[in-house]
This record gives sequence, structure tokens and C-alpha cells, in this order.
Amino acid sequence: MTRFALAATAALLLPVAATAQDATATLMAQDGTEHGTVNFTQGPNGVLVEARATGLPEGPHGFHIHETGACEGDFTSAGDHFAPGGNGHGFLSDGGYHAGDLPILHAAADGTATADFFVPQLSLGDGGEADMMDEDGSAVMFHAEGDSYMEEAGSGDRLACGVIEAAE
Repeated sequence: MTRFALAATAALLLPVAATAQDATATLMAQDGTEHGTVNFTQGPNGVLVEARATGLPEGPHGFHIHETGACEGDFTSAGDHFAPGGNGHGFLSDGGYHAGDLPILHAAADGTATADFFVPQLSLGDGGEADMMDEDGSAVMFHAEGDSYMEEAGSGDRLACGVIEAAE
């Protein structure tokens, strides 16, 4: 009887374990300087994002998920913003925002910034349209300037990039 109860419990939890996934990205500047980490935790209805930045210039910084898991050269290898469903850019734009739009990071005078927020439009490893762990992966980017939250981001250069990888 005990074996049956354990097997039944394991069978019920298997779908949760198969879809639950954590991921992380270590953000690096083009010169190899580390600028922090971003952790992603899959929830039942989206992804919790936890950013811990270091070494940033004081002030606002655009913060986005990009469509390709590559951070080479000037970081254009990461492609455009992650936009499943084809929505445009900007929390304040008329057409709505895409899943890769994240809130601005505000770096303190010591170069640190932290942020914790939930993004219902993202997923990790579920194979759906908003899956950041698709065949070509995704990257996360800190930009040199703040984001306008309008159709044109205006976040400036790509300051630090990290490939989003499944956590071990």
C-alpha cells in the first residue's frame, strides 16, 4: 500500500517537475567585466525575474530580453527584443508591449541595482510561443541609458549581455 501511495504521489508531481524550470544569466560587458546576474523562475502563470546588477554607471538603464541566446562582439548577435505574438515595444505604446520589455533598472552611485518582478508573458521550457528556452535561446541585456517605454526604446548602446541558460 505504501509503495502504491508513493507511486501515485510521484505520478501526480511528475508534470509539475517536467515543466518547472529555473534559468540564469551572467551579464558581461564587451571587455569581459561582469555586471551581475539575472535569475528566472517559472511560476504557474509566468516567470519571476530577479536582477542583481553591479558596476553600472549611476542612473537608469534599459533592461530587455533579446530573441537569440548569443552575446558576441557588440552584442547585436542577441538580435531584437523577444517579441512572441508580434507586439511592439513600450509599456506606454498604443499597440501594447512585448514580452521582452522589462522595467528600467536604476543604478545607485555605487553601480548596483536590484529588481524583482513577475512577467506573465514569459515561460521557460514549455515549448510554447513565449518560451525563452527555444532552439536559439534568449539573452538578457542591460542598456547604457533608460527606456522611454514608448515604441522607440531609446535605451542606447548594449552595455552588458548574458545568455539565459537552464540552471543546474
